[in-house]
Amino acid sequence: MTDLPIIPFAQGEATLNWLGLTRALTAGHDLPKASIGDTFLYRDPDTLLSRSAWIDGMGLAVKSATVFPGNARHGMPSINGAVTLFSDRDGTLEALIDFHLVTKWKTAGDSLLAALHLARAGSREILIVGAGTVAASLIDAFSAGFPDARFAVWSRTAANAQRLAQGHDRVRAVQDLESAVRAADIILCATMSREPLIAGAWLQPGQHLNLIGAYRPDMREIDDMAMQRARIYVDSFDTTIGHIGEIEIPLSRGVIARDDLLADFYNLPEFARTTDADITVFKNGGGAHLDLMTSRYILDRWRAR
Repeated sequence: MTDLPIIPFAQGEATLNWLGLTRALTAGHDLPKASIGDTFLYRDPDTLLSRSAWIDGMGLAVKSATVFPGNARHGMPSINGAVTLFSDRDGTLEALIDFHLVTKWKTAGDSLLAALHLARAGSREILIVGAGTVAASLIDAFSAGFPDARFAVWSRTAANAQRLAQGHDRVRAVQDLESAVRAADIILCATMSREPLIAGAWLQPGQHLNLIGAYRPDMREIDDMAMQRARIYVDSFDTTIGHIGEIEIPLSRGVIARDDLLADFYNLPEFARTTDADITVFKNGGGAHLDLMTSRYILDRWRAR
């Protein structure tokens, strides 16, 4: 046990590569489909969330997070956690990995993989809706995947967008969301919105929308018309249908049908445009299987230092 890797954020991140992660995620979906499960424990207002996954041929992972809102009053992080990674061969513990490292790379890498398949070739104008921690990681990831891209950032709080843009040569803050949407090749939504922010009437032929923020049944980032105009893809049918409002609300209302969800990452060859005029929507649902794939990539890179 003395040789057990404990991988902290900064040292672990220094070994990673965004395009390398997308290749690892692709390879992970060539293995048998993951078994996944989530558990929640509560002591108001605190929460323990554990997400587990097992992929035959890759191993097992449990990602646990403690959410203690009161920590902020003491200058401490509200969210803490770790990922425990286990051997597929004998179930032994292989590594402890920083929670925030796995979450950052899983979330942005998930969206980057989809965009590399669904965005129009030559896409250069990227709009990020939201200016939080996820937005900053999206700039990193999509700069690697689309090296000629320029970024616009919009936030309900304009100062947050301006703060994120500072220090980036190719990032600017914008205030008019409709105009920014109309001008973008790729639109990345990373908000906590419960009401749609993006109107389908604003969309232009050839755009790719990548939806990251909504994760609860009452959350949405785009409206019904946007869903109706688009070809729709998800990272996992199992973790989006019946779980996330972005998909479930229009399904339950009959706005879209189940057959309108064209593919998930287990059928990645189907992630393809039919024409340059297609509007494509991808819903990033996350999921413990993606945490496992990302954790395995992190450990492999750590061992290869």
